[in-house]
Amino acid sequence: MEERRTITVSELNGYVKTLLESDKLLTSVYISGEISNFTNHYSSGHLYMSLKDDNALVRAVMFKGYASKLRFKPANGMKVIVRAKASLYGKDGSFQIYIESMEPDGIGALQMAYEQLKQKLAEEGLFDQSRKKPLPPFPKRVGVITSPTGAAVRDMLNVLGRRYPMAEVIFHPVLVQGEGAKGQIADALRRFNALRAADVILLGRGGGSIEELWAFNEEEVARAVAASDIPIISAVGHETDFTICDFVADMRAPTPSAAAELAVPDQNQLRHRLVQLYRLLKQDINHAVEQQEKRLTVLKSKRCLATPLFYVEEQAMRLDYLTRRFAAAGQQYLARGDRRVTAAAAKLDALSPLKVLSRGYAIATTESGVVKSVNDVAAGDEFVLQVADGNLSCQVLGEK
Repeated sequence: MEERRTITVSELNGYVKTLLESDKLLTSVYISGEISNFTNHYSSGHLYMSLKDDNALVRAVMFKGYASKLRFKPANGMKVIVRAKASLYGKDGSFQIYIESMEPDGIGALQMAYEQLKQKLAEEGLFDQSRKKPLPPFPKRVGVITSPTGAAVRDMLNVLGRRYPMAEVIFHPVLVQGEGAKGQIADALRRFNALRAADVILLGRGGGSIEELWAFNEEEVARAVAASDIPIISAVGHETDFTICDFVADMRAPTPSAAAELAVPDQNQLRHRLVQLYRLLKQDINHAVEQQEKRLTVLKSKRCLATPLFYVEEQAMRLDYLTRRFAAAGQQYLARGDRRVTAAAAKLDALSPLKVLSRGYAIATTESGVVKSVNDVAAGDEFVLQVADGNLSCQVLGEK
């Protein structure tokens, strides 16, 4: 009788796990599929998901060490190609794959990361035209942030020195690619702003692949550019290269040399313009002088200026005439007044009580007033009798 061997579930799962992990084909296999059931465990940094096609689905996990190297953010519905190893999760016996690398299917990982960050910052308004700061027309200090080696720094310094040598150039060398580049670039921008070390900043580098230009597509650099109070001209790569930094900056230049030309005016053009302005000013002054000379000539021909005594004499004659008219008018006014006074005096004289008294009449008055009737007094009352040349004290003896 054949002896029966019994194993545990753990032993079974362990055995199958060993078989899977010992298969060379399954230890590093490239799989294409669509992400579903995606979960990002922010506390641990691990990514959990499923990969599926039209007919099947497999569970997958990407541990923190590999997930931290991703340039883009996985999401449900995204088609990807992963490099993974197949194994078994011993606790529940589920078959799953362990992802070591991932890239979007049909588009590069860096390009995907670029598009994702571009959309995110655009939605935040970091590309809005209203945020753009104007460039100073005559900067005193120009900041340059780029690599100390290479054609970019030479081109920018040559153009700045040729076009506008009176501007001071503040150069801050940084790494422009590779590990640590984004931190150095962002730190340089923050330092320029903290010290107010420049009126405008040129930020850029020469051309290269998307990998070589990637430092200027990093979110840390983009946010440092957006936070700058100093206007920034971005000049990364060649004319056909566009980075996130280009969209956030206040102005984008197609090349480093073009950035230098945008940052400062051309001294030769300024000199030419000053000469033009001097000529125009001289013409305007000469024209103004000619106009005033013509006006002075016209004024000199006026009789009042040619023979000023004539004007004085003419005004003196006019004054004499007005004086005579004023005197005549005054005499007429006084004569009319005299006539009015004489007429009024005649009327007053005719109405005067003294005039009546001079004709033999008298006025009798008591303390109560003028005696107009015999009833106003009684026998024995005293009264005053006013006549033309004085007053008489009288007493009533009786009525006749």
